[in-house]
Amino acid sequence: MASEEPKAKKLKLSEEEKTESPTKKTTAKLSPNSLFGMGNPLLDISAVVDKDFLDKYTLKPNDQILAEDKHKALFDELVKKFKVEYHAGGATQNSIKIAQWMIQEPHNVGTFFGCIGKDKFGEILKQKAEEAHIDAHYYEQDEEPTGSCAACITGDNRSLVANLAAANCYKKDKHLDLEENWELVEKAKVYYIAGFFLTVSLESILKVAKHASENNKLFCLNLSAPFICQFFKDNLMQVMPYVDVLFGNETEAATFAKEHDFETKDVKEIAKKAQALPKVNKKRQRIVVLTQGKDETIMALSDKIETFPILKIDPKDIVDTNGAGDAFVGGFLSGLVQEKSLDQCVRAGHYSANVIIRRAGCTFPEKPDFK
Repeated sequence: MASEEPKAKKLKLSEEEKTESPTKKTTAKLSPNSLFGMGNPLLDISAVVDKDFLDKYTLKPNDQILAEDKHKALFDELVKKFKVEYHAGGATQNSIKIAQWMIQEPHNVGTFFGCIGKDKFGEILKQKAEEAHIDAHYYEQDEEPTGSCAACITGDNRSLVANLAAANCYKKDKHLDLEENWELVEKAKVYYIAGFFLTVSLESILKVAKHASENNKLFCLNLSAPFICQFFKDNLMQVMPYVDVLFGNETEAATFAKEHDFETKDVKEIAKKAQALPKVNKKRQRIVVLTQGKDETIMALSDKIETFPILKIDPKDIVDTNGAGDAFVGGFLSGLVQEKSLDQCVRAGHYSANVIIRRAGCTFPEKPDFK
């Protein structure tokens, strides 16, 4: 049965079986708008803070939450009290940018949809998207300001507090359904949406997910945060039958398993069980990819589990782990959209994450050095 192995490892972008060896570095010819992302565009405001600051706002050192009333003053205090840096952010937008950076040419392989305000922060996001060579089409409205995310860094940890504001105002009928926008969706062959968007517009996600499934294209979703698995479980499970590639980390996986009574804390077992959940498009087996920080990455395919060690890094070279997960996904997507083998996709993900954690914010050098 050895001859079947490469087929199991190779993710098909078309219905025909691909028989190349999984190590063969084939690259599909790319056209603009091949990769589509939709999510919450946020301006990241990051700073190294102290434990007192975390305690004051009852923040865990390593977490992602949505801002509540008690966090309203946090954003102003962060800017006044600490040395802050501004970076264009939002999980999905970060991943699309990283994928584009890994691909380099042609420009605008990545498309991004999301909602911003008509304000200074919105202008910054537009400018940053252009600089990153992604084709961003924002729904602009003036009821809410552009969203922001406070990244409170202590050592290797980062506590993220997102004030969605405008990002929360994305409307399917006002943007996604418009003919010129939907045409961009149809042009794509790989789709990626972070779980965070489940709090904003489930109907938009379902429309894109169903399109991907009906046309045998690849739809990818990220668990994104424990609170998504816990409090937006119903929305998540409405989308799950359309998910071809599911991303997550060990903490999210543990919460997901607990919510679904998997009765295991073993990350490999969780990956297997998530892989086996019901799926609409039977032409494709679901793939589950779970990262574990400095530990190996786990991938569940139809009948087996594969593990991939990450690239080693000296702890003193780590500047900011915020964005590492987004970067991994971006690297992985750059491989998927180029129809590379799954082990190549994971390698690209590990490379991207390794580059990003050496820098502040989800930023990157001019060109990747990835073979």
